[in-house]
Amino acid sequence: MLDESKFDVDLNLWALRIPCQLCKAATRILNGYLLDKPRIKPITEDPTCQKNRYVILSDRVRSHDLSEISSQKLDELKKLCEVQVIPYSLTLGYSYWSADHVLKQILPPGVEVPSSFETIGQIAHLNIHDELLPYKDVIAKVIYDKNYPRIKTVVNKVGAITNEFRVPKFEILAGERDMVTEVKQYGAIFKLDYSLVYWNSRLEHEHIRLVSQFQRGEIICDMFAGIGPFAIPASQKGCIVYANDLNPDSIRYLKINAKINKVDDCIYTYNMDARKFISQLMEAPVCENNAECNVSMLKACEDCSVQDNEESRIENTRLGVEAEEAHASVSGNVEDAKDLYKNIHTFAAATKRPSDCCLQENGSINGAGATDASRRKGGTNKRLRALELPNTKPWEHVDHIVMNLPASALQFLDAFKGCIQRKDWKGPLPLIHCYCFMRANQTQELIVSEAESALNAHIQEPIFHRVRDVAPNKAMFCLSFRLPEACFKDNATIN
Repeated sequence: MLDESKFDVDLNLWALRIPCQLCKAATRILNGYLLDKPRIKPITEDPTCQKNRYVILSDRVRSHDLSEISSQKLDELKKLCEVQVIPYSLTLGYSYWSADHVLKQILPPGVEVPSSFETIGQIAHLNIHDELLPYKDVIAKVIYDKNYPRIKTVVNKVGAITNEFRVPKFEILAGERDMVTEVKQYGAIFKLDYSLVYWNSRLEHEHIRLVSQFQRGEIICDMFAGIGPFAIPASQKGCIVYANDLNPDSIRYLKINAKINKVDDCIYTYNMDARKFISQLMEAPVCENNAECNVSMLKACEDCSVQDNEESRIENTRLGVEAEEAHASVSGNVEDAKDLYKNIHTFAAATKRPSDCCLQENGSINGAGATDASRRKGGTNKRLRALELPNTKPWEHVDHIVMNLPASALQFLDAFKGCIQRKDWKGPLPLIHCYCFMRANQTQELIVSEAESALNAHIQEPIFHRVRDVAPNKAMFCLSFRLPEACFKDNATIN
């Protein structure tokens, strides 16, 4: 248990009793000699008279005769009013001190003070090192106390990530035990259960950077969509998004977030393995006017139908009607598949901008001319309703493919070998944005070589963007390139 009284610091100061109307002039004269403590005002009420105020002097002024203040200033002050010097006691308690100050008093000397943390809505995510685990509860209490009510739950990651959905396990150390929260980024709202889905607030700038490359009316394929950090802002900008994730809870929240942000008519969601998703999305139906004839697509959607576990049912109850509606939508994947091609055929024709403009000759991705529509307030829904959606099907053209799974996205590039039929495709092949990790002893050439090996094709003009450092010798990068023509079905060698 933390003894808060141990942090009390008593200050014995001097104060001047000054009439209220003269306080401003007095503080101007005494500039440099007033109490200078963060979050404490040097002027306070006089408990004995409402017409006066106490002007609190600095702890450097220790004498009753104010000899530490220059005689010139004292003369000015005496001309202003009669000066009454009184003793003033001030206690700086636990509530006054910062988390950093408190933790430095508690933790062993020489250890790194974990006063910074990732914020996910009202949740503080700590990453406490092994040497500090004996102090985890007191660390969490201090973080909670110093950040409430902005922070209402403090969690710590437990062990390594081992599940297939890449979602860490957490222990709640302080505050409420509810892991459902909301995050606001670039004008969008994201609802999530942090115990069930992946979210990284540190990637906000990367989300903005990549989405700024997308043009209104383009078709985006998000292979590892999560709860929609790329899909939602892309659809707000006027893009059509095909979003997939293996985690059924991620897709459930993606559907919820699409409804919250009023872009559910622009996002098609899938819950299946990423390779199967790309294969089925790029496969042209035998008979385009009859969804039943595309047996493989129906089978894939049947396979990816979400089966609720007890935890999901409890979560649906907690989220209320909105989550229940979204869950019902996920459970109806088979029915959605039957309507997929009918929906695509009802799109109004639109003029598409080629995504070639996203690549510059200097080796950077050009987003300077793009408009971040999600930052504008008001009129968003009207713009979306007025958007002319492209008549292009995904097996005919996709502009961008996002692969945000840096731990293993490179390994999924083999899914593009022979997945696109040349006879059906229109326009340039899609731009691939593949996220990966690179260690200090690795080179960009090595990463490109690994990507080419997976594609069984040569990559021309690859572009690397450094996203962030994740460890002292490890960084996250985005590798962008045009899918090679050797990946067309009639050119590819499929193992």
